[in-house]
Amino acid sequence: MCIGVPGQIVAVGEDLHQLATVNICGVQRQIIIALVCDGDPAALLGKWVLVHVGFAMSIIDEQQARETLAALEQLDS
Repeated sequence: MCIGVPGQIVAVGEDLHQLATVNICGVQRQIIIALVCDGDPAALLGKWVLVHVGFAMSIIDEQQARETLAALEQLDS
C-alpha cells in the first residue's frame, strides 16, 4: 500500500522544473512540483499538496490536509 502525506508549499523555484520546499508536520522537504504546476510556481505558495516519494501528486484543500494529518497522528499513538 502507498500513502501520500499532506504538506504545505512554503517555497518554490523560478520554474516548475526546480524543487519546491514543503512543510510536513514541521519538517521541511524538497519536492518536485511538475505534476501539479500548470504555469507560475509562485501560485502554489501556501497551497496544500499530497506528497508521495518526493513528488506533489495533487493539490488538496486545507481541511482535507488537516483531517489526513490528524488521522496519521492517531496511528502514531
